[in-house]
Amino acid sequence: MGHWLHRNIVEPGKLPLLLALTAFVLTFLITRCVTRLIRAGKGPFGNISTGGVHIHHVVPGVVLSVVGGFGAVASGRHGFGAALCAVVFGIGAGLVLDEFALILHLDDVYWSEEGRKSVEVVVLTAALVGLLLAGFSPFGVNDVTQDEAQDRGGVISSVVLNFLFAMVVLLKGKTRMAIFSVIVPLVGLIGLIRLARPNSFWARRFYRRRPRARARALLRAYRHDKRWSGPRRKFQDLLGGKPDPVRPLEP
Repeated sequence: MGHWLHRNIVEPGKLPLLLALTAFVLTFLITRCVTRLIRAGKGPFGNISTGGVHIHHVVPGVVLSVVGGFGAVASGRHGFGAALCAVVFGIGAGLVLDEFALILHLDDVYWSEEGRKSVEVVVLTAALVGLLLAGFSPFGVNDVTQDEAQDRGGVISSVVLNFLFAMVVLLKGKTRMAIFSVIVPLVGLIGLIRLARPNSFWARRFYRRRPRARARALLRAYRHDKRWSGPRRKFQDLLGGKPDPVRPLEP
């Protein structure tokens, strides 16, 4: 195990990335546990306020991200300084993305339905960083041969082609697949072949005069959402806690 860690992580300079990812995931999980205890009124924890202003944990998260990010740039990929800055950055990023929904909506939606976006972004970020740690390069640059790598034209054409794949998948309304296709081009190829989401730009533009394709897209989206929305919500509730029930509007 030690030999594998040194050969695949330490030697290529990926130890800071591993430490940052570990700190990021642990910070998110610990933060969610603490906020659940505060929500339930248990334990020694409580909200932090000063001068009547509630201090969200995104504030220290931004500070730690800035400190760790600039420190990582200055310290390089090896040594204790790089490892320390990676941990600081990972902690800061975990605190910031745990309140991603608050930043997006500019409102305290932490325990609302909109707050689920924070969990989605954290899971997506951890998955993408994990792929980078495993050796996947953006736009499939790692897939080119040694001769192609020496030829700038080959590398540029590979990047442009995979970028176009990701953009088409994004236009088809498949945001998650588009993001993952940046790291794994095969995902983009699959999204390129499959039908677009019915409300996407691609469907409005190219399915307008194709009623059969539009009907197939609607049916496929309905079946996909019906199959995966339940498990996805349960997974989000497991990680981030159940949101508050929506209260009916008073007449």
